Parts: sequence; structure tokens; C-alpha cells
Amino acid sequence: MPRILPLLCLVLLLLTGCGVDADQDALCRKLIPAFDDGPVTDLSTRSYAEDKRVLRVDYRSGGQAHWIACRFAGTSMEEGRRTLAAVATDRSGWLTGIRFAMLQQWLRIRPPRDAVGGVVEVERAPPTRWTPVLFLLQQIINAATVACVYGLLALGYTLVYAILGQINLAMGELTMLGAMLTAMAAAGLGMAGWATWPPALLGVLVLVMGFTAVQGWTMDRLVFRRLRGVRSHTPLIVAVGLSIAYQEGVRLLHGARDWWPAPVLTGRFDLLSDGAFTVTALTAQLAILALTGGLYALLWGIMQRTAYGRAHRACTDDIAAAELVGVDVNRTVAATFAIGGGLAAAAGAVIALYYGGVNFFTGYLIGFKALAAAVVGGIGSVPGAMLGGALLGLVETFWSAYFALAYKDIVAFGLLTLFLIYRPQGLMGQARGRGD
Repeated sequence: MPRILPLLCLVLLLLTGCGVDADQDALCRKLIPAFDDGPVTDLSTRSYAEDKRVLRVDYRSGGQAHWIACRFAGTSMEEGRRTLAAVATDRSGWLTGIRFAMLQQWLRIRPPRDAVGGVVEVERAPPTRWTPVLFLLQQIINAATVACVYGLLALGYTLVYAILGQINLAMGELTMLGAMLTAMAAAGLGMAGWATWPPALLGVLVLVMGFTAVQGWTMDRLVFRRLRGVRSHTPLIVAVGLSIAYQEGVRLLHGARDWWPAPVLTGRFDLLSDGAFTVTALTAQLAILALTGGLYALLWGIMQRTAYGRAHRACTDDIAAAELVGVDVNRTVAATFAIGGGLAAAAGAVIALYYGGVNFFTGYLIGFKALAAAVVGGIGSVPGAMLGGALLGLVETFWSAYFALAYKDIVAFGLLTLFLIYRPQGLMGQARGRGD
């Protein structure tokens, strides 16, 4: 008997690498409704001996036999075992890049299904006179989330501009950095089984904001402090160079693929309904509003009730005079860059966890849009940054809901141009004559 025990242990050890990974099997089966609407039967799963990363699920639907194959980034014993890399079916073969991306998006928002496996048919009442009003209210709720992203990043732009009179175009790349770090941390939490645990998500947010705040502080200490007295476009050009450096650095380190963290806080609340249309809000949307409101209130308290806030206001009024009366300008500016970097990271975390699809290029267009929001609200004004973010979010969301989605960026920047022609200082900004 003692001689048999080691042999049994060896057999069990070998068997741990065999069979089908339950998580991979469940994920692959979830994709079947994307290709077959009817109920499915006779499901069976097997793995390929030549490629342990591939699972094949055979099933019957509509009286015919079909199969779907899923390739994962790793085997059941490797890190990427829950990351879907490719999908094939008996009708189309391996999906192309765009079809695979659409399938991943469908997986995030897939429709509810009944116990048999078919799509739940929901009978809707005909539209009423309240349906357009409810639809409008839904768009306002959707716009609030977009406005939070733009507002948080616009705060970073406006804090730096208020004190230096310079625009840091690399702020968008700090948002990208925060989004990428959040996506990677979310993947790690998923492997540990903590992907939906709020304290873990909050811890990730704090760590990412802290890391990106250090990036902002370093950016000022090594680059912008040396250019503080330069009255030319050199700081702007340097900011563009930093932006490109961050983009290419992340691309070389992590590749150009998109990161899609698993959705979190997906609970749904039905707010109002007329039978034809229901106004809903997600738990994630409420969390984003609470996060943005809390960060704005914290920033407002810092600016109004702390020594840093007094020093920032003094430097905003006249940086040379502030230095003459004993304000540590270098420390105040460095702290401003750090705070702006932390706020940019918070915006990136929202993008990663709520929208997904982040990559090395995420911060480019988002950065310009947030800058537009800061300018519309009055760059240099903290309330103006939030107001500009809200207005830009409303414009984008309303246009996407009522008109052609493809033109929303053209409309947003076109309205920005027209607005600045008639009010260059923005809604809450003041005209400046500092030569910036």
C-alpha cells in the first residue's frame, strides 16, 4: 500500500492538467446565443490535443449540429486562461478582427435568456405621449457619465493653466496611463476572484491615482520647471513630445491590442416607465457620479481651506508677487501637477471599468475633448471645468441619440469653434493679458 500511494499521487497530478477548464467552458457556451437564436441541446465540450488553449463546444440547434471553438490566451494552468483570444464557428471559421471585437462587445451587453436558452421575448406597449420625455431623461442620465470623465480631466487642465498660463497636452496620456493600469489591475483582481468586490476596486483606484500623481509631479520636476520662464511655444511643443513618448512607450511595452476588463457594478435600477420605455440607471453610473462628486468636493475643500489652496490662488493672481511674499512656488506648482495627474487617472479608471476597450491611444481624443470642455467652461476656473464637461457630455450624448453617431465629434468641435469666436474666455473664465 505505501508503494501505491506515490503512484496514485503522480496520476492525480497528471490528471490536473487534463480535462476541460470549467470557466473556459462556461465562457465559450455564453457565446452560442450570438450565433443561434433558438434553444440548444446536446451540448458537449472537448479540448484539442494539438492546442490546449482551444475548446470546442458541440451542440444542436434547429435540428442541426453546430460547433463553436474558443481560443484563450492561456491554458487552464496559465495566467491568461480567462482571456478570450479568438472564436471560430462551423459556418464562418475563425472570426475576423472586427467581427471578434463586435462579439466581445455583445458579450458585455448580451440580452437576457430564459431557462431553455432562447431569447426572452419582451412585449412592449405602444409609445405614449410620455415616451419622448422618458427617452430624453434617459439621455440626461447617460450624459452624466460622459460628463464626469470630461470634467475630471478638464480639472487637471484648468489647475495647471490657472497657475502657469500653459496647457499641458500630455494630460490626456496620464488618463491613458490610468486606464491601462486599471485594466491590468482589474485582470489581476479577476484572477483572484475579487473583480466585483468594491473595496478591492477602491484600492485599485487609490493606487492608480497615486502612481499617476507621481507621474505628474515628475513631469513638472524634470521638464516644465526648467521651462517656467520661457515665453514662447516651447512648453507646448515639449508637452506634445511627452504625449507621443507616453503613447509609444505603452505601445511597445503592452502592444496595440485593446483591454476589456470584466464589467463591474452591473446592477440595474428601473426608475420610471410608461410601458413603452423604461428609464434605467446602472449601479456603475451611480458610483461614477458619487466618485466625481466626492473628488470635486475634496478638491474644492483643498482649494478653499488649506495652505496649498491659498498658495495656488496667490500664484494664480501673480506668481512673481506670490514668490516675493514667501510662497514656495516650485512646491505649489509640483503639487498642482500631481493633483491634475491624479484626477486624470480617475477619469482613466472610469473609462476602463465602465466603457472598456482601452489602449495606448485612449488618451489622445479624450484629452482634446476634455481640453475643449475646460476652454468652454473657462480654463482656469474649477467650477467652469465641470460645467464645460457637463455641456460637452450633453452635446455628444444628445447628438448620438437623435442624429447620426458618426458626426458627434465634428459637431462637438464645431460648436466649440463657434462658441470661442463669440466668447473666447469661456463661460466662467476671465480675460487674461499675460502674454500666454
